[in-house]
Amino acid sequence: MALTEVSAGTDLTSLDQTVLAVSSAGLTKRFRGGQVAVDRLDLAVPTGAVYGFLGPNGSGKTTTIRMLLGLIFPTAGTHALLGQAMPAHAGAVLPRVGALVEGPAFHPYMSGAANLRRLDAADRTADARTARQRIGEALERVGLTAAAGKRYRNYSLGMRQRLGIAAALLKPRDLLVLDEPTNGLDPQGTREVRHLISQLGTDGVTVLVSSHLLSEVEQVCTHVGVMTVGRMVWQGSLDDLAAQQRVRVRVETLQPAAAADALRRLGLDEVAVADGEASAVLGDAEPERVATALVSGGVGLRGFVVERPRLEDVFVGLTGEGFDVSG
Repeated sequence: MALTEVSAGTDLTSLDQTVLAVSSAGLTKRFRGGQVAVDRLDLAVPTGAVYGFLGPNGSGKTTTIRMLLGLIFPTAGTHALLGQAMPAHAGAVLPRVGALVEGPAFHPYMSGAANLRRLDAADRTADARTARQRIGEALERVGLTAAAGKRYRNYSLGMRQRLGIAAALLKPRDLLVLDEPTNGLDPQGTREVRHLISQLGTDGVTVLVSSHLLSEVEQVCTHVGVMTVGRMVWQGSLDDLAAQQRVRVRVETLQPAAAADALRRLGLDEVAVADGEASAVLGDAEPERVATALVSGGVGLRGFVVERPRLEDVFVGLTGEGFDVSG
């Protein structure tokens, strides 16, 4: 499902709310002292998407998540989860939402399974008769069945994060909200959590995952919202974002001037000539057609490359800041 770009100021009432798992209009949080942590945020997370909430640390992602879940109240604006206005319908909506915010917290001396039993027993909406089955299924889903009897204090960071996700999955969820789920993990733990998120998306769960790691978003997400200093600067599908970037074609040849002339005749823009190469913005032209035209025009090709901007460059251009690119 493609999502039209939505930026601050968009009237979300014009969007079909039935296809949005998470939406907000003008959502704002101003703390005492005047600091604006989130500024008029219009969020649109399609049902069934794995939505990467991307931004540098301090950009307002966690504050937004806490408002969405009712952990803090917004200063202004409205929002809805699963098509229901919040916080008016929190009692009906939140049991369908699983969340991991600012890392998991469990009793260190208890086993993973015992911690989940304690959490489940505290949930008034959970059916005690199915607790054993549900806990077993949650542990299996995150790959912790073999470690169910192991004390939490002996879990690795990756295992702790996965147990936190298991806690969010003790009941069937329509929406899962994960705040920096790979924070502090080693490469193996990061891969484990990424794989789990991908599997949840494949299973049809809508996942909102906040991150400052570009690689995490590229590998597991279908849609992305880019935050900086409390404001949304772009959101939509990753395919839409890539399609909006200026793709260039670079031709390596002993005849760069002739190649440049051929590119101009094809109607390509921003033609440039350098030592041993010519390049231009590809636009709507098909690379195969460009290569054929060059050869037909007598230009000998030593190399022909279609260069797409790296997402790292795209996001830096949107925010003016860098992102961590490795996980």
